[in-house]
Amino acid sequence: MCEHKPDELDAIVRQAVMGTGATVLSSAPPVTNGSRRRRLWELDDHAHCPVMGVCMPMAALRRLVDKTLGGQAVADDYDLHCGVVADCKQRTKLAEAMQRELDRRYALALRQATKVKTTEALVAWWTQQSQEDLAGALWATLSHARCTPELTHHVLGRVHMIQHQVGAAQRADLQRFESLIDENAVLARALGQAQSRNTSLNEELARRTEAQQGEMLRLRAELVGRDTTIASLKEALQTLEAAAPSLKSRFELARQGERQIERIHQLERALLQAQQEAERQRRQAQAWREQLHRQDAAPDEPTPTPMATQPAPSPLDDRAVLCVGGRQASVPVYRQLIEHAGGRFLHHDGGEEENTARLDATLAAADLVICQTGCISHDAYWRVKNHCKRSGKPCVFIENPSMSSLARGLAALSLSPDTSVPVDAAAANEVEAFRP
Repeated sequence: MCEHKPDELDAIVRQAVMGTGATVLSSAPPVTNGSRRRRLWELDDHAHCPVMGVCMPMAALRRLVDKTLGGQAVADDYDLHCGVVADCKQRTKLAEAMQRELDRRYALALRQATKVKTTEALVAWWTQQSQEDLAGALWATLSHARCTPELTHHVLGRVHMIQHQVGAAQRADLQRFESLIDENAVLARALGQAQSRNTSLNEELARRTEAQQGEMLRLRAELVGRDTTIASLKEALQTLEAAAPSLKSRFELARQGERQIERIHQLERALLQAQQEAERQRRQAQAWREQLHRQDAAPDEPTPTPMATQPAPSPLDDRAVLCVGGRQASVPVYRQLIEHAGGRFLHHDGGEEENTARLDATLAAADLVICQTGCISHDAYWRVKNHCKRSGKPCVFIENPSMSSLARGLAALSLSPDTSVPVDAAAANEVEAFRP
């Protein structure tokens, strides 16, 4: 609050306005009853300071002083405020102008306050309205006819504390503002660094884009050259086809001739094998006939069976012998021969009808393997070789699916049970390469 002695009031006002003095029009005693609103100069002495500070912005106060007194105020804000407060304690020209300005600014609050007829209602209206418009509620309440000294004291105390809170809030806002300034400086430096990195990245990207565009041009030139070469080759091919219309058919006939020659060689090999088998069977039949003639000549000797003419294998000691491949009609003969040698017979047709994938399980259950290479698929052939090489199981490869070849294979297993033994000459080279 601003406190001044009466003899200082005129001096302060004269200092506030250059070359102009304030003239006191009249002094009226405060109104204590009736419904007329109190004027500015009728308020309590300690009410003028908060009214000027809250209800009149400093810029508006300076304009009003300049206009009323006809000069230009040279005092600072505090001295101007003190001078106006002192002048408004009496009915002066400046006080009347200030009264009109306050009534104009807060006309809405004054109209609302005129509906209040009692002090209690005025207290309730002030409590509610001060939360929305403090300046209007302050002027309307202090100038109201039902405003008692107690209410005036309450209102001014409330405004005083609010001003303290506003000052503390302003100081806190100033601290936050300063911290925001520091943070803004840090962020500005970070932004500058980011912009610098972005500039370097953009330059690098431009260089890479330029290099890629050059590479694209080079590849496009190569593509054009390749298309040109392809077009020229097509033209040359068309020229050759036009010069020799039967050239394509002759090439196709030549390829067909090569395939036929390969087929003829296969048939010749098969024929040779069949002739060898027929010759072997003929000699075997001749041996049987001679054996029968000797039996007729010596009836006391026992009649040999065809099984007796085969090479006698060594006992297999109840080991599982897997026969891979062979003709289905010969499977019973294979079983008889292996079981006669004391082994357990296992069979897989080598992929002709049975699934090749089941061969792995059959190989795992076998102790000895006899692979008839001429009667199995390529997949089964390689499965047998890889399994025997990996596991170290004895394996015999035979090419001729005859009973005599099987008997020789069993004999070879008995003589060399720990290695892969070729029986036929055609399988000798392959067996040596896949020996475990």
